[in-house]
Amino acid sequence: MYLHWDQKTITDFSPESVEALYNNGYVFTRLGKGVMHQTRSARIDLSKFELSSENRRILKKCEGLEMEKLPLPLSLSSDDTRYAIHDTRYSWPIGKMAKDFYQSRGAEFSANKVKELLTDNSKSNFNCLLRYTLHATRHTSSYAICYDSPNIFHYSYPFYDINAPKDTGLGMMLLAIQKAKEDGRKYFYIGSLQRHSDTYKLQFEGMEWFDGNEWNTDMEAIKKLLDELSLNKS
Repeated sequence: MYLHWDQKTITDFSPESVEALYNNGYVFTRLGKGVMHQTRSARIDLSKFELSSENRRILKKCEGLEMEKLPLPLSLSSDDTRYAIHDTRYSWPIGKMAKDFYQSRGAEFSANKVKELLTDNSKSNFNCLLRYTLHATRHTSSYAICYDSPNIFHYSYPFYDINAPKDTGLGMMLLAIQKAKEDGRKYFYIGSLQRHSDTYKLQFEGMEWFDGNEWNTDMEAIKKLLDELSLNKS
């Protein structure tokens, strides 16, 4: 179950309204248009973000990975049997990549739901798709479904080829963080903190987490909480 303390469905999608809700711990979900959950949200204060030596090491290993932002919704490919993963239209290989990626991690994310999020604005809360291409081969290897507004960027559903190199996921996120900072965003949201495996999110400079009442910068406290949650489940 996805951790959340409250759920609401909004009808005001103005950036000011959405950003205020994010600031109060709410994030967009894939459950339906306007559906938001208040959760133990994690975000980076981009005014405080600087690359660490470990971040630089990851980016070095991901050299040649290029990122571009595509607005959503995508149009549908006229020939859904064609491998149209390189253009700006939706086709079945994109949904299959997402389905295979999440299935390999024990999660469920159907190709039909991915198609809905990427092509149907009446059912999706997300307005931006990050596409990552390997410069040397021009092969599109990964994507991330996101929400973008003047002050915040929510990096929500990343997925990539299950045979991609080990550090691909973190490299994708670092490229997105750098781009959001360059674009003048104030906060970069990276989901919630609900299990021990989420501790990798705590490595970034400027990290904050929503404790149910306010934004907290005590990293030791959240590490201890995630460790306790892990022990309680074992």
